[in-house]
Amino acid sequence: MSKITKSLLVQGYEVVIGFETHTQLTTKSKIFSRASTAFGAEPNTQASAVDFALPGALPVMNKGAVQRAIEFGLAVNAHIAEKSIFARKNYFYPDLPKGYQISQFEIPVVQGGVVEFFLDGEKKSVRLVRAHLEEDAGKSLHEDFIGMSGIDLNRAGTPLLEIVTEPDMRSTAEAVAYAKELHKIVTWIGICDGNMQEGSFRCDANVSVRKPGEPLGTRREIKNLNSFKFMQQAMDYEVRWQIEQIEDGHAIQQATVLFDPDTGETRSMRSKEDAADYRYFPDPDLPPLVIGRDWVERTRSAMSELPRVMAARFVADYGLPEYDAGQLTQGKAVAAYFEVVAAASKQPKLASNWVMGELSRRLNTEEKSIDASSVSAGQLASLIGRIADGTISNNAARQVFDALWTGEGQDVDALIDAKGLKSMSDTGELEKIIDEVLAANAKNVEEVRAGNAKAFNALVGQAMKATKSKANPAQVNELLKQKLA
Repeated sequence: MSKITKSLLVQGYEVVIGFETHTQLTTKSKIFSRASTAFGAEPNTQASAVDFALPGALPVMNKGAVQRAIEFGLAVNAHIAEKSIFARKNYFYPDLPKGYQISQFEIPVVQGGVVEFFLDGEKKSVRLVRAHLEEDAGKSLHEDFIGMSGIDLNRAGTPLLEIVTEPDMRSTAEAVAYAKELHKIVTWIGICDGNMQEGSFRCDANVSVRKPGEPLGTRREIKNLNSFKFMQQAMDYEVRWQIEQIEDGHAIQQATVLFDPDTGETRSMRSKEDAADYRYFPDPDLPPLVIGRDWVERTRSAMSELPRVMAARFVADYGLPEYDAGQLTQGKAVAAYFEVVAAASKQPKLASNWVMGELSRRLNTEEKSIDASSVSAGQLASLIGRIADGTISNNAARQVFDALWTGEGQDVDALIDAKGLKSMSDTGELEKIIDEVLAANAKNVEEVRAGNAKAFNALVGQAMKATKSKANPAQVNELLKQKLA
């Protein structure tokens, strides 16, 4: 990770970042028409008269899109407006058939809210300004045409919830962590499939720098970041570029920029518009959106346990640290797996350590989801149970885990027996081995008695080696202390 991502100050400058995220909602039809939102169809086969903006075609609000906006508002503790208004956002681009986009401006449906997450063990909070409903534009196609462009309006009218933050983030690492947490929330509650490659979750980062204590600097907006990796690279480059410009005596000009992953650089696309440039005015074809309190409360009561609520329960019920609870609630499947392991083994902290540690490492290495884990929750619970009751050591447990993962065996106890991994339970035999270790390492014994802690650890290592790691480390420690007292 670069120095930029670790420090709040970069070459004496403070980094300031805000986000605008376009979240495609999981409705089957578009926000103002009945055309399908399915991805991948032939161009212009999923666009209705409304989407094509044919004369006389009028928009009709999709209730499912409103439902999903309410769910998001509740998930981030925001205010759900009882009355919100749709406006026309005027700009001209080939893939915008009406010459304006239907969006919300002055009164959005979701107001305020907060997204909380951990970064390097520290709890962070990013305030939301708003989340408003709007329609997506179409797509310009350039690759398959010579001297011209094609227009695909399949995306036109797809429902979006645009989520806007305050400029609260002070490093690129914090901004990426926020984006990941937001992605987790919208996929957890099911309002977005989160597919960044298909454009379902698109982030725009507003980046500026300033000297500490100075007013906010001029921001440049990096558009359509569709992977967390590119997001990090784009913001890192933009921060460096802005600092270099200021240090060279140049003023930063407000602009919209694009990130080129091939060069790792951002490049200006156009000067950044302000609200006045869009000439917003209420859409005369759409009445105000009115949401009754009973609708909000019905939605609240029907929603599944939210990540932050589940994390708090993991802390309260299982005694887990907040960091562990946050990591285990990154996705529903991981949380469900952990709960099965914790309940069956009755060892929640050990379960957390193994799910976050060895299991996650294997899944990441093989690019598998936890649903495709080669070790079931029941098997891991059995393994943890054998660690807890002293049957095997942690080192032996890793060997059993390896065997389970590779399919060498399915039964934990059978693998322990077959590999001869049971911990040494005969105290007399263990004492004899420790006596031999002490006799063979007289110098270390002298150093321990002189107060050298490293020498004691060396004796523990020798004893564990002599028992082929079958002894209980805690028991070895205790016996050594007794004999060296």
